[in-house]
This record gives sequence, C-alpha cells and structure tokens, in this order.
Amino acid sequence: MTTSGTLPTTTLGASGIEVGVQGLGCMGMSEFYGPSDLTESRATLDSALESGVTMFDTADVYGAGHNEEFLSDFVRANRDRLVLATKFAIVRKADDPTFRGIDNSPEYIRASVDASLRRLGIDTIDLYYMHRRDPRVPIEDTVGVMAELVAQGKVRALGLSEVTGAELRAAHAVHPIAAVQSEWSLFSRDVERTAVPAAAELGVAFVPYSPLGRGFLTGSFAAAGELADAKDFRRNMPRFSGDNAAHNAELLNPLRAIADARGITLAQVALAWVHARAAVHGLATVPIPGTRSRSRLAENLAAATLALTADELAALEPIASKVAGPRYADMSFTSAGRE
Repeated sequence: MTTSGTLPTTTLGASGIEVGVQGLGCMGMSEFYGPSDLTESRATLDSALESGVTMFDTADVYGAGHNEEFLSDFVRANRDRLVLATKFAIVRKADDPTFRGIDNSPEYIRASVDASLRRLGIDTIDLYYMHRRDPRVPIEDTVGVMAELVAQGKVRALGLSEVTGAELRAAHAVHPIAAVQSEWSLFSRDVERTAVPAAAELGVAFVPYSPLGRGFLTGSFAAAGELADAKDFRRNMPRFSGDNAAHNAELLNPLRAIADARGITLAQVALAWVHARAAVHGLATVPIPGTRSRSRLAENLAAATLALTADELAALEPIASKVAGPRYADMSFTSAGRE
C-alpha cells in the first residue's frame, strides 16, 4: 500500500484505479442536511485533495443535478489528480419532493450518463454506479448496458450500490465490478451477511456510505428534533425519532468511553471501526464520510490510520445488534429485502 498526501491508498477492484483509503461524500453540499455554505464546501474539496483524498462521490439525484454541477469546476481543475464517482437509477419528481423511483432501463442509463457528463463538464466518469437496483430488470441486463459505456469511453469502471452478494456475483460475471457502495457502520452491518464476503471473494472494493450513521455516531445530535433545519431528511428516519432515538443514543456509550480514554472523537472511533472490519474481511475499503467543513474533514482523515485494540473492538461488537429502527422508513429501497 502506497500513500497519497497523508493518506494510504488502495485500488478499486481490477480497474487499476488507485485512490486514498478514505473518500469524500459530497451529497450534503447540495441537499438533505440543511443549508450549505458553498464557499466552505469548495474549500473543503480543495483541502481534501491536498490531504490525499482522491475519490469524490456524487450522484445525479443529489440536489437534482446541482451537486454534479457544483463539483464541475473543482473536478475539471484537478482532473488528473482525482477520481470522480457518480450514479444513476434514482428518479425524482419536481412536483413531489418526497417521491423516489428506480429506473434501470437501457434508455434511462444511456440518457443519464450523458446528462451527468454534461453537468460535470468532463468526457469520462471514473466510477459509474447503479445507485439502486430495480428487481424487475435482470442485473445482467443492467450491467450489460453499463459495460457499453465503458466500451464507448464514457466510463472507466463500474460500481453497484445496495446489492446482495448473489447480485454482485451475477453482475461481475458480465463485466468486472470495481466497487460496491452500501451503508456500513457500527449501526448498520447487514452487508456483512453476503455483500461483503462476495466482494472480498471477487476482489471488489467496498465503499461504505454513511459510515458515521448520518452523523448520529458522532454524538452531534441525539434525536431528530435537535436538527435545526425542518427540511433535514434525517427528521423522517426511524432510528432518529421517538423512543428509537433515545434507545440508540445510549448505544454510543462504548464509543464515548474509548474516545475519552484515547483523547479522540466519537467520529474517529466509528471510522476506525469500519477500517478494522474491512481488514477482518480482507477487502479494500474506501469509506466516504460526508462533510462540508475543513475541520470535520481533518478529524475524519485522522481515523484512517487509527488502530483500535482488540478490547476496544470487543466493546463495540454488540452495538449493531441492539439498534432500534430500520435504516430507512421504506427498506424496499435497499438490498435488505433481497438478502
């Protein structure tokens, strides 16, 4: 393993694409977590790159295209220094902000990649994900169309999000998959059933999203009602509401004990745990904690080389099994029901 800036690096599957072992999730710069200071967000992007972060994660659905447009100047100014990951498949409606659909049709994929390329102002997307799977469409068909994009030079490598181990194997047989992105954290370990073992077996990198439990694992809020912005989408998430929130807040006590003893933060404990679990499974991993501030970025990056002891890992082990509430109100939007 080599280093980039101050960060070790790893490779995305058999693609040959090398990235820092921690990436940056850019979603919150445009939507979902309340108002964003775009000047500070841009400074955070620049600071991340200088610190060795080379994979920047977005999607066409974030801000209904705004996030790709916002990243465009940064990406084009540093095209040879970074890896840009974006996604297709989630459909929204302008007249219904709560609507979420899934489209894996060939026509939609082809139109989506062209639209993303236009918004980003680039010729090739480094890593192109299927954001969600429509079970009505054979995954072999979806990946077959995605493989066409590689042949056309529009995409360098392919990724999948929220898939099962069986789905990953079927997809990988059609075209090499470089990375799988799914939620993986101290609060969410269902991917360890089939997706993580399959990725390890196939040599596919794993990209944990929400490795900080959407901020809950940092201790920055203990219930949805503490979130200042009425449009913060976490206000509608079961784990952060009512009795579930009160119960789950108590589960942070082992993190606090470790953080206090070490003189580190809860976020650093949570991220170090993700890196440790990846090592247990023997697979390359690139968590993508999202942040809009340089101070949080520096805090998160310090966790990439933080090793937890066996006793600390044992203290954290039971947490996921005790979490109250599902990840989403509608879990059909994830791979959980197909495991």
